[in-house]
Amino acid sequence: MRQLGLRGFYIVVLVAIIGIQLEAQVFDPSKGCAIDVNGECISNTLLTAVPFLKIVPDARSGSMGDAGLAISPDANSMHFNASKLAFAEQNFSLSATYTPWLRELGLTDVYLAYLSGYNKLSEDQAIGFSLKFFSLGDINFTDINGNSTGSGRPREFEISGAYARKLGDNLSAAITAKYINSNLASGQQVQGIDITTANAFAADISLTYQTEVGPNDNEFTFATAISNLGSKVSYTNSSDTKDFLPGNLGIGAAYKLNFDSYNSLTFALDINKLLVPTPQPFKLIENPGTDTAREIDNPDFDLTGAENGGPDGIGDYRQESLFKGILGSFTDAKGGLSEEIKELTYSFGVEYWYNNQFAVRTGYYFENELKGDRQYLTLGVGLKYNVAAINISYLIPTSNRRSPLDNTLRFSFIFDASVFQAR
Repeated sequence: MRQLGLRGFYIVVLVAIIGIQLEAQVFDPSKGCAIDVNGECISNTLLTAVPFLKIVPDARSGSMGDAGLAISPDANSMHFNASKLAFAEQNFSLSATYTPWLRELGLTDVYLAYLSGYNKLSEDQAIGFSLKFFSLGDINFTDINGNSTGSGRPREFEISGAYARKLGDNLSAAITAKYINSNLASGQQVQGIDITTANAFAADISLTYQTEVGPNDNEFTFATAISNLGSKVSYTNSSDTKDFLPGNLGIGAAYKLNFDSYNSLTFALDINKLLVPTPQPFKLIENPGTDTAREIDNPDFDLTGAENGGPDGIGDYRQESLFKGILGSFTDAKGGLSEEIKELTYSFGVEYWYNNQFAVRTGYYFENELKGDRQYLTLGVGLKYNVAAINISYLIPTSNRRSPLDNTLRFSFIFDASVFQAR
């Protein structure tokens, strides 16, 4: 068991959870970004509760730069786009994935486990399910003075069920229902506030359009999904502020080239945007670039205030309603359209199959340096034999921002259980 005090991970997570403000940014309109004391642009990352919901759980997409919205359906489609399940060829399939985290730091008890599958009810409809479990290992909690306050096992999980149906020969839709549970430090206290378990319900809505083009029946797929739309969460009973789930709008396309009966090559591109408010700065630079430049309070930071009508010191963007936050997420960045575009992430992947038995994959994931700076190259292979398949992926960072999956192998096992069903 390792030590992790309030001055480490614990304070970073729980301070944001209970609503104590971490925002200390100053926005410079002339640069279109928040700046540090040297006038250099700094990150203004979108923050949400339960970010584990956004973690790509399967090794196939993990080796294609996290692209997965429009690639061919399998048992892991539940995470990206359940509507693909209506186009699945097998009647029943199961998948299990194990993803170790922070192995380079010598930690062995931090991991993500994912179990998913689907069952075709008919040629036109399918149901799917998934269970995602994220363990942060065993932790000894301490207060700010280093005194022990007990131990715990922070963990989070998501249970999902989906129904997918074809709306025509080329179009399908699905709806997914989710239950989310996040227990980071139940029974602990931060600044006298009791920490509890967060619970939420959420839903995904997805569409897939698939068609054949060209003389070799090449396949073009377009997909879109709005995911993790659900109730805001709080880790305290007394909190006046609840945090957004990582709602997401994803748009993806894939083109599969069938060279012959043995060789195929798929190109995939996903573009994603979080549907949550952009954090607003405390301060603004007035008259930037002039001799009269000075810092002033951001008048838009805390207008709503507490229930009694006065400012409560909590940014209004954190207190917005669910749908106001979603709709406003496209236009609320202080840097305007330029900053909104920076909030997009891009996943590009390539997959080569030989005889539908051996696959080689690669991809790249890009996030703007001012919005998280996650940038990495991915590699992977897949092997399929009869009713079983295994996928392996490997992540190589290409930016200065470290990833919990740096230089880590992850594995997915897929089993086509339809061979045991009566046909």
